[in-house]
Amino acid sequence: MSDREYLEGLLARQDLADDGAELTELRKHRRDVEKILVERFSECAPTIRYGGSKAKGTLIKEFYDLDLICYFPRDDSEAGETLKEIFDNVRDALNDQYDIEEKTSALRLRSKDPGTVGKDFHIDVVPGRYIDDSGSDCFLHQSRGDKDRLMTNLETHINHIKDSGVVDAIRLMKLWKVRRGLCVKQFVFELLIIRLLEAKGKASLASQLEHVWEQISDAQEPIAVEDPANPVGNDLMPALQDGIWSQLSSAATATLRTLENSGWEAIFGTVTKLSESARVARLQTAAAVVSRPTKPWAVDV
Repeated sequence: MSDREYLEGLLARQDLADDGAELTELRKHRRDVEKILVERFSECAPTIRYGGSKAKGTLIKEFYDLDLICYFPRDDSEAGETLKEIFDNVRDALNDQYDIEEKTSALRLRSKDPGTVGKDFHIDVVPGRYIDDSGSDCFLHQSRGDKDRLMTNLETHINHIKDSGVVDAIRLMKLWKVRRGLCVKQFVFELLIIRLLEAKGKASLASQLEHVWEQISDAQEPIAVEDPANPVGNDLMPALQDGIWSQLSSAATATLRTLENSGWEAIFGTVTKLSESARVARLQTAAAVVSRPTKPWAVDV
């Protein structure tokens, strides 16, 4: 089996079938969450839609989350006067149905059902408020960090990843990160991969992965990345500091050594060769994800 066949087979086994159990359950909970929020904030019509890896096409079966954004109009006060009030009120609206874990800017949903208490639904609800009437830039509340709010733009983030030309490499590096137990934030990690592969978009997938590991392994200091939605205002570098970079560098060095001595299967495990029909089907699915336009309101897909 060639390197390309091996890595394509590995990716195929990380695909989530559109009608599979995982996405079916995510859609159900998305509908439930949207119903709760639309009813609770009926006078201000929040924008509710997919974000994160679902929207960017970077889902992997081994570790998947659904970011569900809930953004309110600039001049709305029903959801709260401040970003913190919006965050707290969205949390309170969901609290009857879900056990809520508060993250920096998101609300992680888990089961309250006596039979499945604590079950992780893989859903983060992200409350925010649009900065103006264009429905693009948005402020999020931050419960940790130097600033209590973060300016972002969902469309910019989604398009930056989808249009990077290296989504397959991002998915495999995400799998590597998960299996290595590395704690770097996924979006920052994606930006790092895109930066390192700026001149490698036409290279083979195997060459792309090796190049990323080599660059991380060789760098003595964290490689700088910028938030495409707010390059000057959002400092992403803390996500690569405090020991995170040394962990990444050590893992990359060890992976390169394993690859040289034992090959790809020693890194990711054994996979069977894809049939030609399965390979073509996967390529068509990937192309559809990249070309599918995003919409201002969430829809079932």
